[in-house]
Amino acid sequence: MSNKNHPSGASQLGGADLFDLEIIKKYDKAGPRYTSYPTAPMFHAGIGADDYAATLKRVATDDAPLSLYIHIPFCNTVCYYCGCNKIVTKQYDRATPYLGLLLKEIDHVADTMGDTKRLVTQLHFGGGTPTFMNNDQMRTIMAKLRERFHFVAKDEGEFSIEIDPRECDENTVRVLQEIGLNRMSMGVQDFDPIVQKAVNRIQGKDETLRVLNEARAHGFESMNIDLMYGLPHQTVETFDTTLDTIIEFSPDRIALFNYAHLPHMFMPQRRINEASLPSAQEKLNILEHSINKLLDAGYVFIGMDHFAKPEDELTIAQQQGKLYRNFQGYSTQADCDLIGLGVTSIGYVGGGFFQNRKEMDAYTEAVEQGEFPVFRGYILSEEDHLRRQVIMRLMCDFSLEYSQFETDFGIVFRDHFADGLADLKEMEADHLVELRDDGLTVLPAGRLLIRNIAMVFDEYLQKKKEGTSFSKVI
Repeated sequence: MSNKNHPSGASQLGGADLFDLEIIKKYDKAGPRYTSYPTAPMFHAGIGADDYAATLKRVATDDAPLSLYIHIPFCNTVCYYCGCNKIVTKQYDRATPYLGLLLKEIDHVADTMGDTKRLVTQLHFGGGTPTFMNNDQMRTIMAKLRERFHFVAKDEGEFSIEIDPRECDENTVRVLQEIGLNRMSMGVQDFDPIVQKAVNRIQGKDETLRVLNEARAHGFESMNIDLMYGLPHQTVETFDTTLDTIIEFSPDRIALFNYAHLPHMFMPQRRINEASLPSAQEKLNILEHSINKLLDAGYVFIGMDHFAKPEDELTIAQQQGKLYRNFQGYSTQADCDLIGLGVTSIGYVGGGFFQNRKEMDAYTEAVEQGEFPVFRGYILSEEDHLRRQVIMRLMCDFSLEYSQFETDFGIVFRDHFADGLADLKEMEADHLVELRDDGLTVLPAGRLLIRNIAMVFDEYLQKKKEGTSFSKVI
């Protein structure tokens, strides 16, 4: 699907006329990030290991590429803001039995799919801290994956890892490159020492820049840095200093995440003093300043909270209408079947979501018994596929052409989504979207609120089945 309404440069966002704080406050409510549709609260225990095995067998002969996600749950320290599924430990020997479990699960998946010819075009190591694994363990995992799956050439795929610069030396970077990884994402959040102390993540600029330079020297094609706004003690002035440093580092991609303070859901966040969090107004001021500064520095706003250089693959894919979204965020790869490996990982295979056990003991028991550790999931209906595609293209293209969906799904778009389009009328009045007979375009001011626009097409959210356990959109 082409994207005919893709603005570039500073015209995408920014400026007092486009960044209307009153409008943002009006729409700043909780909502999904839509790394999946339906979203995880819709997953249920009626989907299990047998369903997963049958699905893997069914898709083994498909032509579409594969994506692999490997979850490494360990961290040696806890960052108080974190909402990820992780195990905090300084006992590095815990990685050894986990490595054995991963190898068994990889074999089980590959054995179930048989001698599949499907090509792996995307690989992502997430966590936790994937570099909790030592170099030999990383070599072992990649050797097993390459033994059991067919990978495209390194320069044809997207093979990435999340790293903690505090646990990554030059030898680590070299090994990661040698085993075939070509993209790296580093967490920073904020360089201000007062903020770092408040969230228990002490990380110097020098060590971050060192890893970034080493990755470039070893041929990594794309570097991403994660930042976070809304953390304790942050102000526009303090975060501006961090932005200056990041812009000087000049990473290919920048993710600017909203800190969602949900201490009732994430225990580490209870260690954050709520009185030290920036006010709602200051948080919006930080966001506005950050976006304008990144755009002025030449970055392109990709969507949600992601920015990339004009020459980056994400930017080019968006301009060509070929951008996709999955559990790792925005991707240049086609809508692959995603196989999740490791404790708590989620896969999307053959039109269904499958999630592994979250508790290490339960995950271990299942894998040791030769069973898939899947404990819940969701099989999409035809209606789900339609809505998933609508939300996907909205999040990636900021526009919809109704005819594409009418051809692919045999519907009359304006009739099928009459309620959702009616809900967009108010957003049209607020200059967030432009509604036409043949499609819609998200206007520059609406890009920040793309989650709100997508939510009107979420059948389950509209029926209020999903609860309120989502972060606010801004």
